[in-house]
Amino acid sequence: MSGAADEARVGSAQQGRLTLIAWWWRRAWGSEGHERHTALLIGKSTVAATLAWVLSYNVLNAQSPAFAPFSAVLIMQVTVYQSLLQSTRYVGAVAAGVAVQAALGFLGGPDLLTFALVALVALTIGRWPALGAQGSQVATAAFFAFSTYISATSNVDKITQLGQIILLVLIGCSVGVLVNVTIFPPLRLRGAEHGIHSLAHALCDLVSDMYPALREGELDEERAGHWRKRADQTGELVTQARTGLRTAQESIHYNPRRLLRRHRGRTSFEGYGAVLEALERTLYQMASLTRSLHQWSKDEREGRRNHRSFLRCYADFVESISEITEVLAALDEDKLNEQAPQLCRLADEAQQCRHRMSEHAERDGLPLADPARPYGVLVIEATRLMEEFQYTCDVLQHHVDQ
Repeated sequence: MSGAADEARVGSAQQGRLTLIAWWWRRAWGSEGHERHTALLIGKSTVAATLAWVLSYNVLNAQSPAFAPFSAVLIMQVTVYQSLLQSTRYVGAVAAGVAVQAALGFLGGPDLLTFALVALVALTIGRWPALGAQGSQVATAAFFAFSTYISATSNVDKITQLGQIILLVLIGCSVGVLVNVTIFPPLRLRGAEHGIHSLAHALCDLVSDMYPALREGELDEERAGHWRKRADQTGELVTQARTGLRTAQESIHYNPRRLLRRHRGRTSFEGYGAVLEALERTLYQMASLTRSLHQWSKDEREGRRNHRSFLRCYADFVESISEITEVLAALDEDKLNEQAPQLCRLADEAQQCRHRMSEHAERDGLPLADPARPYGVLVIEATRLMEEFQYTCDVLQHHVDQ
C-alpha cells in the first residue's frame, strides 16, 4: 500500500508540473507579458546561436567555433538599443583582451610570468567604466587567447588564431543584433504603464485601508504603525517603475517596429515620466502623513477622542484621494481621452474635500500653529498631497490636449 501511495504522490506531482508548464505556454501564447517575452527571447537566442555556429564551423571551419554562438546569445538583450550597446562594449573588451595577450605573449613568451602579467593588465583594463558590464570579458578573452597562443605551432598560426577569436566574436555579435532587429524586435512600451500601475495600486491599497478607520476614529498605535511601515516600503516599487520606464524609452531606439505602429504617440514618454515622478513624491508625502498619524496615535489619545469630527473630515479627503488612485492604477494611453478628464474632475472634488477639512479645523479652533500637535501637520500634508495629484492630472490632460 505504501508503494502505491508513493507512486500516486509522484504521479500527482508530475501532473502538477505538467499543468504548470501548460499554463505557462498558454500565457506565452495568449497574452503579451513576461511569459511571451521569455519564450521569444529563448527562441531568438536559439536561432542566433544556430546561425552563428553554422557560419563559424561550417563556413569558416574555425578551431574555436563556440565563440560565435556564445557571443550571439550573450548580447541578445531586452532591447535593440541594449543589444547594440552591449555588443559594441563586448567586441571592445574582447579585442582589448586579445591585444594584451598578443603584445605580452610575443614579448615575453608563453611562460608563467607572462600569464601573470596578462592577467594583471587585463583585469586592470576591465575596470574601465566605458566597458560597463562587459569589463570582465577583457580577462576572459585574454585567458582564452593565451590558451590559443601556447597551443599554436608557429608565429603565423598564433596571429591567425588570435585574429580568428575577434572575427568569431564579431560574427556572433552581428548575428545576434541582426536576429534581435529582424525577428520580433522587443518593444516594451507597456513597461511605463506597468510601473505607474504598481505604484498607484500600492497607494490605492494604503489609502483604502486608512479612510474607513479614520472615519470610525479607530486610530490605534498598531494600525497606524502598520500604515507607516507600508508607506515606507515602497522604495522597491519606485525602482522597478523607473526601470520599466527606462526600458520602454530604450526599446524605441533603432527599433523598426515603432515605424509600423499606428499610434505614434506611444513613442513619447515625457508624460509618463512626469506622472511617475509625481507619484514618487506623493508616496513620500504619504509616508510623512502616516508618520504623523502614528505619532498622534501614541501621544494624542485624549485629543483624538475630542476631535473625531476632524478625523471624519480627513477621512473624506483620503477617500477622495483613493478614487484618484483607482483611475491611475488602471491608466491606459488608449483610454486617456476618457481618463484624463475623469482625473481632473476627481482632483477638483478632492480639493473641495481638503478645503472643507481645513475650514473645519479652523472653525473648531484646533491648534494648527502648534508644532507639537498633529493638526497643522496633517493639514499641510493634505495640501502637499493635493499639489502632487493636481500636477499629475494636469500633466495627463496636457498630454491628451496635445
